[in-house]
Amino acid sequence: MTDNQGKFGLALRGFGEAAAAFSSGWNRETLHSVRAFDEKIDVASERDAILERCDLNAVTCCDTPREAYGEADIVISLVYADRALDAAIDTAQYLRPGTLYIDGNSCSPQTKARAASALEPGKTDYIDMAIMAPVYPRKEKTPILLAGPKAEQAAAILVKMGMEPRVVGERVGQASAIKLTRSVMIKGMEAVVAECFLAARLGGVEEEVLASLEASDPEIDWRKKRAYTMDRMTVHGRRRAAEMVEAANMVAELGLPDDMACATAKWEQLLGDLPIETDSVDEVLAALGKI
Repeated sequence: MTDNQGKFGLALRGFGEAAAAFSSGWNRETLHSVRAFDEKIDVASERDAILERCDLNAVTCCDTPREAYGEADIVISLVYADRALDAAIDTAQYLRPGTLYIDGNSCSPQTKARAASALEPGKTDYIDMAIMAPVYPRKEKTPILLAGPKAEQAAAILVKMGMEPRVVGERVGQASAIKLTRSVMIKGMEAVVAECFLAARLGGVEEEVLASLEASDPEIDWRKKRAYTMDRMTVHGRRRAAEMVEAANMVAELGLPDDMACATAKWEQLLGDLPIETDSVDEVLAALGKI
């Protein structure tokens, strides 16, 4: 699996924010090559940004999946949640037996299990990885969870690369279940904050609402939380919406109502689709055509 110096060939499926953050801090003494393929490379409006990110992080940008994955010992998939299963199915055809496929996408446990099944015929070792915090500022030190039969093996390699994984089980889906169940709360709170403050501003009662919230929960800086929520949802809303669709699928497959997760996905998508990135309530309302 390694070269004659004990180094690994690593490839990334997708090269967005998470891939750039992780690769910028990896210990390269453990890796003889780092390659990436992003399916947006053929989109004219995206190509230059992908090439620039790869260049800044000393990653070889590949034009085809075969070029990226054909000789890889480890593949880390970091795409949108709604593309994760298709990415696994497509990547499978290029991988050698014994390759570690680390799926770091925010998918339901059920989706992770389907992705693992797609890789099984080629004897690829599938690892369920969950990223448990924003990748900045900690980058490769961002907390991650791993699950799967080969999770301990993957953890040992990632530690050598400078990462901080924690193994939570041998069953694919355990890491993602923790992540997405938590997301029902964390992203759900974002949606509630957005709905509350947008409605309060439009209704002309925001200061009274803020005063009431501050009196009820003085440990929370509500003005800061309002601004943070607007920023996160306008910058990352589309990715977070895809994650919450997966969370809703998980909840539904457990036999529970998925109303909260579905509503959260709707709010994340609404703000993520706006042509702005801002922490301003007024700018969000203007983009929504409300003021």
